[in-house]
Amino acid sequence: MIDLFSFDSLGDFRWGVQVFAVVSVTLLGRYFAGRLLDVLERQLTKTENVWDDAVFEAARSPLNWFILIMGLLWAVGISGDYMGSDLFSPNNLDLIRQLTFVVLIMLFMVRFISLAEARIAEQLTADPDSEQTRMDPTTLTALAKLLRLSVIISAALIALPTLGIEITALLAFGGVGGIAVGFAAQDLLANFFGGLMIYMDRPFAIGDWIRSPDREIEGTVESIGWRLTVVRTFDKRPLYIPNAVFNTLALENPSRMSNRRIKETIGIRYQDASKMGVIVAAVKTMLENHEEIDTTQTLIVNLVSYAPSSLDFFIYTFTKTTNWIRFHEIKQDVMLKIIDIVKSHGADFAFPTTTLDGIDRIRPEPDAVT
Repeated sequence: MIDLFSFDSLGDFRWGVQVFAVVSVTLLGRYFAGRLLDVLERQLTKTENVWDDAVFEAARSPLNWFILIMGLLWAVGISGDYMGSDLFSPNNLDLIRQLTFVVLIMLFMVRFISLAEARIAEQLTADPDSEQTRMDPTTLTALAKLLRLSVIISAALIALPTLGIEITALLAFGGVGGIAVGFAAQDLLANFFGGLMIYMDRPFAIGDWIRSPDREIEGTVESIGWRLTVVRTFDKRPLYIPNAVFNTLALENPSRMSNRRIKETIGIRYQDASKMGVIVAAVKTMLENHEEIDTTQTLIVNLVSYAPSSLDFFIYTFTKTTNWIRFHEIKQDVMLKIIDIVKSHGADFAFPTTTLDGIDRIRPEPDAVT
């Protein structure tokens, strides 16, 4: 008969009770931590501050994993005491705890930066003049990428000594191997520094319309990465451009123009030459009084040429708006007003004509007298 109260049986019983207690405490800790975060999150969502929401949402998953892993390691430590295994020694468990703490802190920081970036971007779109969002999307993206990279590198530098790897030896090896890596990754490094120059010089930003007279590049900037910039062309095709290209590329940024130009030539009939002066004056007055025309910029309305079939005058002016759609609406309004002005003065627009004048009729010769 098995003695239930023997030393081994009693030890197994104690081990089971302790492990059960640890697992129960771990599960209860996760439950109450989750409930606490839910309550705090409901309260903090009522505020306009983006940082507190991001903190608690970023902390939820790492905190749950932290409680779970710490509980499991606690249970494993209890099991190791009974099993007497070197694998579950206190030193090994402490190493795992330290690495777990570093990794979870890194995940929390990376997730917090990403959530804060998303929330600030939303506020920037909804309210560009907000005090919390006084930056452009390109700067926000670059700053978030730099912070995430810094967090990952810092976590790696902290974790390496914990694993017994000396940073000085690693740096010495990196100095020797960096030469070979540099030659092997010339294009990668060129694109990286090209992206860095874009963030520093800021020739364009996310959402800008850019085009290049040197290459067939035209569209709206969708994203700026460390290696590639994505441009969405006007026929909705994505164009992936290595950042190194922009180091030697002449680039136009029409999104940053101050005004849009109206430049048109209009021809009237030669028979309306006596009315050209009053028509030109009326068109100029109309442009000067137009609420969408920027009169602080160059404004010209003049007779410009004697064309083969018309007397031509041209208009040269700038709209206040730079919006492409609104510009064409204003231009249409200006052109329709010019039609009304020309018609109101009894004149009309010319079209290509040919006048035949002074042609003699060819008469047949009389019959010769024989």
